[in-house]
Amino acid sequence: MCFISFFFLFFFMLLNFFFTIYFIMNNLTLMIEWEIISFNSMNIVMSILLDWMSLLFMMFVLLISSSVIYYSKSYMSSEINLNRFIILVILFILSMILLIISPNIISIFLGWDGLGLISYCLVIYYQNLKSYNAGMLTALSNRIGDVMILMVISWMVNYGSWNYIFYLNFMSNDFSMELVSILIILAAMTKSAQIPFSSWLPAAMAAPTPVSALVHSSTLVTAGIYLLIRFNMLLLNMYMLKILLLLSGLTMLMAGICANYEYDLKKIIALSTLSQLGLMMSILSMGYSDLAFFHLLTHAMFKALLFMCAGMVIHMMSDNQDIRVMGGISVYVPMTSLCLNISNMALCGIPFLAGFYSKDLILEMVMMSNLNLMIFYLYYFSTGLTMFYTMRLLMYLMVNDFNLMSIYNLYEEDYIMLKSMMLLLFMSLISGSMLSWMIFYYPYMIYMSFNMKLMVLYVSLMGGVMGLLISNMSIYSTNKFLMSYNMSMFFTLMWFMPSLSVYSLNYYVLSFGKKLYKNMDMGWSEIFTGNSLFNMVKNYSLISSIYQMNNFKIYLFSFILWMLLNIMMMFI
Repeated sequence: MCFISFFFLFFFMLLNFFFTIYFIMNNLTLMIEWEIISFNSMNIVMSILLDWMSLLFMMFVLLISSSVIYYSKSYMSSEINLNRFIILVILFILSMILLIISPNIISIFLGWDGLGLISYCLVIYYQNLKSYNAGMLTALSNRIGDVMILMVISWMVNYGSWNYIFYLNFMSNDFSMELVSILIILAAMTKSAQIPFSSWLPAAMAAPTPVSALVHSSTLVTAGIYLLIRFNMLLLNMYMLKILLLLSGLTMLMAGICANYEYDLKKIIALSTLSQLGLMMSILSMGYSDLAFFHLLTHAMFKALLFMCAGMVIHMMSDNQDIRVMGGISVYVPMTSLCLNISNMALCGIPFLAGFYSKDLILEMVMMSNLNLMIFYLYYFSTGLTMFYTMRLLMYLMVNDFNLMSIYNLYEEDYIMLKSMMLLLFMSLISGSMLSWMIFYYPYMIYMSFNMKLMVLYVSLMGGVMGLLISNMSIYSTNKFLMSYNMSMFFTLMWFMPSLSVYSLNYYVLSFGKKLYKNMDMGWSEIFTGNSLFNMVKNYSLISSIYQMNNFKIYLFSFILWMLLNIMMMFI
């Protein structure tokens, strides 16, 4: 089933690629309406919007998902229910595609809710307590966004249609549309894990690694960004966007700092995803939706590759995710190390790899914009932190001595995994330049002074040097200060955000639910309904069955009893 799914997804991706080129060259937008049911005056119509943006995004989703499914053939080979896993992944992809091609808020909600539901099923795939907790946190956080979308649906009843694409330009000053846009921003913040909804994203690492590669690159977490890009015309000049800019900048900073304190390989990569989502959200809140979309696509490529490499390393390390027990793997697994290094360099924005084209452009536009020093600082400090934790990761994985018990597991003969990784490696090298030619009709020419132009490289180099110094534990005493218990607790727990989102919001609700269950469901309602009612009816039926045995003595006794009662009533 893996190979069939891979073949179909890859075929549709190629088809999509040619359609995308055709639509971009001819500047086409296609709106298809399919009438499902027409009954009296009621019509149920499915709308599909095909333009260069939806087709290009769909192409990237199909490419990454085909690679992930091919990769799963080997990675999940010991799984008994592999077909069930593949079906869940395909349903996940279909939900995302439905969200991408929908100009209608109802069908967007179907795709949105499908993503939330299936992500819960995938997070709890390995059935243990940690996975259940992570799944519940993911599901409940995403439910907030679902409720926001439901409220948008109810507010859009005012306009007579749920095809929001028609109202974006000329209804932007209307009160209902302002409310709709605030709700859309809140929904996007939950799905794309911005502060204060960030705690679910690292927790979702409980899912299998192929799922993480899909979820954290091009599907679940990018749904919120894509929704805001579609609603971008409505959101311009809103005060809420200034708040979003601050929150997304803080998300970038928090994720960058937390990644430097983390030792779990998958969590470090998850926090780097959170940092990049903050970057996309912040540039989107400044009004540059095309740059956010550009970075979304380039980021999807190298982040999926990064997760695949991490999965292969975890496999070889006997399912151990702690980077402290790794080291020196470049000697034993050169191809995986090559993919890991290139994807990491693309993440850092090393010139002429995929991440450079989008990241450098974003930071130069930030420098050109009319912003205060705090936002500027958040952008550039977070960029330096990206290089910081990447260099730390490379030191632990590649340079330090090997720390595991045995090197017997370190082999690289799994060609199925390597083939799928090579496809994404190629895209991580060329997708930045390819997309910059495809998306922008004219090149962004940004003129700055020499030092300002090289500011991004300065910050990255500084972060890289700091990462090298700090990760070399034995020599530098700075590490003792940075790794002090209180600081590491504060940063590894993401500024105590999981505690806030779990205990402050869910604890009292769940404890109230427990009391309600104890006193109502198992208390009063159990007495008056269910078992007690059954026992009462059973006892009455036993008494009536005794009467119905046609026994003369019972009839006579009851008659005498009845007469005695009548006589007593007469005397009273």
